[in-house]
Amino acid sequence: MHNAAFAAAGIDGRYELMEIDEENVAGAVAAARSEGWLGLGVTAPYKQLVASLVDEVEADAREIGAVNNVVRTRDGRLIGFNTDAPGFRVGAEKAMAFPLTGAKVVVAGAGGVARAIVHACRVAGVASLTVGNRSPRQINGVRIVPLDSNEFVLALQEADLAVNATTVGMIDAGMSIPVEELPPTATVFDCVYVPAETPLVAAAGARGLSAANGSEMLIAQAAIAFERWTGVSGMADVMRAAVMPLLADPTVTA
Repeated sequence: MHNAAFAAAGIDGRYELMEIDEENVAGAVAAARSEGWLGLGVTAPYKQLVASLVDEVEADAREIGAVNNVVRTRDGRLIGFNTDAPGFRVGAEKAMAFPLTGAKVVVAGAGGVARAIVHACRVAGVASLTVGNRSPRQINGVRIVPLDSNEFVLALQEADLAVNATTVGMIDAGMSIPVEELPPTATVFDCVYVPAETPLVAAAGARGLSAANGSEMLIAQAAIAFERWTGVSGMADVMRAAVMPLLADPTVTA
């Protein structure tokens, strides 16, 4: 995606994968202070560690508790930010075909992606937000209820949007959301994008519900990061054209 965007924008740049062990993370972040670097993308499990290694963490990323991208300033300072929250909002609103504002949202999961989704929902001003997880706790003040609780089921029955923010459907088998509990007007959004049709998306479609996987969230957050690094906006279509054939390939696995 990113290299397609560099080419389309006429920028002499490249996006490279670095698979590194934890003890080498600090060195990799330090290297990004050098001229020639635009920034970094960060994946689990290093999103919290990288936050402690940059010069500044933006407010949204601090609240979410994770840095998934870093931009280098002209003077070599590193700023950590998070694109998962705005990326989710773009993807979810595209799937719903109306804004998150005023919507009733139910989320399954309490990990890093769920924290970003909670933040996005708060910023959007949703009408209600229910988070379910196997082990109840809190996310930024939002109480989490058990996935198998009556409270979670009741929230699903009134939901405008039901979101899977777990690895169920990608790493783990099964579904995190019982689609039979959703009203016919609900939209299902699965943050998993490999496979392209998860069991949840398939089940929602079989019920006649609007449903989408996480590919648009992936593309949106990538385009947001690219703009922060380069100042060039509007690369979502280029990125989509580059990545969708790969995501649609049935031989691609998590």
